[in-house]
Parts: sequence; structure tokens; C-alpha cells
Amino acid sequence: MARKSWRNHLWLVTCLYFLLGLYNIAFAWLGLIFFVTPLLISIIKGDKAFCNKYCDRGRFFRFLGGNLGLTRGKPMPAWMKSAWFRYLFVAYFFGMFGSILVATWLVAAEAQEVDDAVKLFMALRLPVDWSYSGALLPALTHSDGLLPSLTYSGGLLPPWAVQFAFGFYSLMLTSLVLGLLTMLLFKPRSWCVYCPMGTMTQLICKIKEKES
Repeated sequence: MARKSWRNHLWLVTCLYFLLGLYNIAFAWLGLIFFVTPLLISIIKGDKAFCNKYCDRGRFFRFLGGNLGLTRGKPMPAWMKSAWFRYLFVAYFFGMFGSILVATWLVAAEAQEVDDAVKLFMALRLPVDWSYSGALLPALTHSDGLLPSLTYSGGLLPPWAVQFAFGFYSLMLTSLVLGLLTMLLFKPRSWCVYCPMGTMTQLICKIKEKES
């Protein structure tokens, strides 16, 4: 009997990430690992090893769609597999990421307060009270004296980092919802066809292949 690879259980990483984010939004920062690792592997090795072997999201959809049968198993329409759609989705993805960075900068510059909400597609606010009471550092507040006074908010991250966490968790959740929808409508790993990280790593591999 063939021994199953540990990689078959990587779908648990996706579950753990979103559960930790529900427990405390500060854990959303861990999502940068999934953001950076595929790019680094493609830059260093010139291949899509992460997508093909280690992607927890792809394993998650394979488990739900393939193992549990939560899919229609239909082929995707041609336009969703086309280059123009995949690059357009990358642009949309980076547009959302750019709005996260802008909001983070505004909070860091004290131009706005932390928007403590998770939003699908950066617009639809979810009616959930996310915990981040333990995610703020001691903060300096101005006083009438020469030195600012120190107020303690009892946490781990400064306000700008909390804002980034809410935004990044929103981005990760949006991509998960899109992946689930295409899994239900089409084949289990349909998300992998137009995944922004997959498109970018493929582009990096093509560039490195031309250079060599």
C-alpha cells in the first residue's frame, strides 16, 4: 500500500490560518508567508514548485472538491482560462492590495482611525466582531507637558499593523470565497487556473527561461 505524502494534509494550513484570524486578527500577518514564498521559489529555482507541490489552498480545494465531492466537475469556460482574464485578475488583486497599503499608511500617519472590519471584495463588511484587543502596542499621547504621556492598550501590534491585518485578512478571505465558488461550479482546483500568485510565478519562470 502506497504511503501518503505529508503534502496531502497541507489543506489544514488553510483552515488553521482562517481560524487563527477569527481568534485574533493579528494572525492575518502570517498570510504574507503564502504571498512571498511562491515568488521567492520561482525567482530562485525558476519553477512553480510551490504551486505544484506545496500550495495549501490548492490542496484545500482538492480535498473539498475531490475527496468530499463538493463540485460539479465541469470544465471552466475558455475566457476564464485566457491570458487576458488572468492578467486582468492580477491587476484587480494588486488594486485591492494597494488599497490596503494606502489605508495602512493613513492610519500610520494618524490621518484616520483603524477600520476594524473584514470586508469581502474590500467593500462588503462582514457582520462579525473580530478580536484585536490584544493587538495594540502601548501608545504615546500628547500632553500639556514637555514630554508625551504613555497610555497602555495592552497588546502586540501598533494601530497601522492592525489596519494592515484587517485588510490582508479581507484579501485572503475574498480569494478563498472566489476559489470556493469556482470549485463548486467547475472543477475542484479551478482557482489555480487564475490564481494571481500562480500567474505571477508563471510570468517569472518565463522571464528566467528567456534570460537563460
